[in-house]
Order: sequence, then C-alpha cells, then structure tokens
Amino acid sequence: MFPFIKAVSKIDQGFKIYGVTYTRAWGVQMNKNYATKYDQTSKNIVFVDGVRTPFLQSGTQYKNLMSYDLARHSLLSLKRKIGFPNEAVEYICYGTVMQEIKTSNIGREAALGAGYSEYTPAHTITMACISSNQAITTAMGLIACGTYDVIVAGGVEFMSDIPIRLSRPMRSLMLQGNKAKTLAQKLSLLGSIRPSHFIPDLPAVAEFSSGETMGHSGDRLAAAFAITRKEEDEYALRSHTLAAQAQKQGNLSDLVPIKVLGVEEVINKDNGIRVSTPEQLGKLKPAFVKPYGTVTAANASFLTDGASAALITTEEKARLLGLRPKAYLRNFTYVSQDPIDQLLLGPAYAIPKVLEKSKLSVKDIGVWEVHEAFAAQILANLKALDSDWFAQHYLKKSEKVGVPELQKWNSWGGSLSIGHPFAATGIRLATHTANRLIKEDQQFGLIAACAAGGQGVGMILERHPDAKV
Repeated sequence: MFPFIKAVSKIDQGFKIYGVTYTRAWGVQMNKNYATKYDQTSKNIVFVDGVRTPFLQSGTQYKNLMSYDLARHSLLSLKRKIGFPNEAVEYICYGTVMQEIKTSNIGREAALGAGYSEYTPAHTITMACISSNQAITTAMGLIACGTYDVIVAGGVEFMSDIPIRLSRPMRSLMLQGNKAKTLAQKLSLLGSIRPSHFIPDLPAVAEFSSGETMGHSGDRLAAAFAITRKEEDEYALRSHTLAAQAQKQGNLSDLVPIKVLGVEEVINKDNGIRVSTPEQLGKLKPAFVKPYGTVTAANASFLTDGASAALITTEEKARLLGLRPKAYLRNFTYVSQDPIDQLLLGPAYAIPKVLEKSKLSVKDIGVWEVHEAFAAQILANLKALDSDWFAQHYLKKSEKVGVPELQKWNSWGGSLSIGHPFAATGIRLATHTANRLIKEDQQFGLIAACAAGGQGVGMILERHPDAKV
C-alpha cells in the first residue's frame, strides 16, 4: 500500500500579479486575501454522492419503460438518498446518447417528473460513452466560474427501445405530403411510393467517419497489440468474478432498487453479472471479425438500460447544507485521436495527461476505475501504457507511463460485467471511485474511459477527510 501523498507537497512555486505573491495547489487559488466574489478559483469542488438504477440487459425487465422513467428514478433516488431540498439545486446537466425524440431534453423532463423545482434549468449532453463524465466536468466548470454552486449531473441510456426512422425517401414524401394542398398533388405523391421506401433506416453502433462498429475496432486492437483470445476471456472472467463478489458483499451500494409496473419482483441488482468457466467462454464464436476475430459476446460489454445521477457542489455549500461529501473533484482532461486505428485508446492518452496535470504518478493512484468496452480494449490500453515505443511515438514521452497494480484496477468489476448504459457509466465510475477510496483507505482515484469518435476522458478524485460510505 502506498503512503498518502500530502496535497501541500504539490504546491507550485509562488508567482506574482501586481506585486502580490500567490501559490497554487491542484489548480486551486490558495491565497485567502485575494478571494473576492469575482475570484472563484478558491472553491473546493466536491462529489457528494451518486446513485444509479440497476443496470439491466436491454430487452429484459425495463423493456416496456422509457428512458424518462429511468432518468426520473435516478434523480428522485438521489434526492432521497442525500436529503437535499429541491430549491438547493441550481442546475442540472444530464447525458444521453440514443435520444428519445419525445423527451429531447431528457434532463429537464426527468427533473420535472422527479419533483425538482420548475425554476431549475437543465440541459442534455451527448459525448458517447463519456456523456455523464462530461456532465460532471460541465458542472465543475459552472461551479468554478461562479455561475452556480449546486448542480446535479447524470445520464441515462435505454437500448430496449431506440428510435427507428422511416427511410429517407419515405420521410421526404411524407414531408411533401404535409405541404400538398390539392387532392391531385397528394395522389401524385402516393403514386411515387415504391416498395424500397418501406425499408427502415436502422440505427447501428458504428462510427460515422469509418462505418465500422466498435467491435471491429476491438478486434483490430487485439491484433495490433498481440492480445490472444485466452487473455481476453481471462480478463472478462475477472470482471464478472469481481462484480459478483462486490454484489454479494454489498459494495455496489450506489444501486437503488426500482419497482416496475408489470414486473412482480422489485429490481434490486444488475442482471448481466455471470461467472462462467474458461471452457464455456472458449466455446463462443467471434462476434465481429469472422472467423478469425477474438472479440465475442462474453468479452465485450452488452447493450444495457440504466440511469445514474450525482450531486456536485462546493465544499462550503455542502457544509451549509449539512451534507458529507465523499470526494474532491481535483482534475480532468479530454483527449481525442485517430478514430479508426486508435478508436478505443482514449485511456492510454488521457491517463498520462491527467496524471501530469495533477503532478501525480501511476504509483500515487490507489483506486483505478476504467471503463471496459471490450476486454481487448482494456488489455491494449494496459500494453500501451507499458510500452516505451508507444510513449515515444504517440505520447512524445521518453519512457513508458507504466501500469498500476491490478488489485487496484476495477476491483468491483466493470462495464463488461456490471453493464454499460452509454451515458450513465461515467457517474457509475465516479461513484465507485469515491466509495472505493473510502473502503480501501486510499487518497487518490483515477477514472478513464474511451468513447466513440476516438475520444477519451481522464479524471482525478481525492477522498474527502469527512467521507463515509
């Protein structure tokens, strides 16, 4: 176990503005005499707590709901768990990827449904798999610049019912029909309809820039980094085994049960966690690159329904509201790179960047929570971090970043086992990081994730001294 690193040891040398000397620690203004209502950098931004619905495989118990129902439940459950008054929340940032057209601003609609004040603005964010990470960091930015003090961040994904459009020619005819004024014009349009017009425009989890699915990118990474099918299956089994242990031990305490109309039992656990045997995993066929690929249904994250929410505020405001924060939100960065060959390497770029910004090393991090899109993606990122060649050619560093001790890495399982509702995962990662910092007696936690478009995120959390699970 590494000893705690004192934040005071990270204070940079003083600098002068108008003859006054200041010091900075973790990007926070430390000179109290300079703090005015216009100087918001002295605020310590805290993660109070987070909640999530059970993450369920799409097409199961949530199948008759809407994304609105899950988002509403997450916002309502957050309020009940923490106990803050409605009027305390000044803004809501909420993420979604596969948008339901009836509730295009899902954050606003769900907040109204959950009983939040009608005077609280809300906006919806989309940044693929890191949408609720973006919700958190947007909240941090709004707080840091003094616009608001108390913000709810969250995200929802509902893959059981995604919008399927009519074909573009049919949509065009229908729009023309809406404008047609005479019977002759309408009949002319009806006569131009062809059987091909009835073929729907089906959505796909594919990159617009390349037309490739993430599974194909996972197979490409596995080949590029010489990752074997056996290694991928072993990692997937590790994720499910650790998640099952965490579930049994009650560590997944961010989960809030939900009662769904038409479902007899109260839903109180994730339903994608399955501990198989290496032999069972080895029998599955490649899901994307056939017959030679190594990515299968078992070593890839599955389509998932779920929602999450968290309360972000200042340390001072939390104290005034009588709340006990779990962690400080210390630093973050976003990265992007080649969306074809390096689509899923976001963590390999974000981790060294956020560590450098925070003046930390790999050994300083006691808790790692890294999104698991595919076992191949995780293993490729670990190999990239452990490669001098990758560091020199792509990170412009003289030597490799290094890899963490694996017992500190996703020790409660990850997206491969718990599930991955695209826009809800970021809050789940943050809440698990905060809870693990407390339970595992660590100071710093690092969150990293890849996302569509070749993007990625890295975040640093620090345990709050008053924190408890």
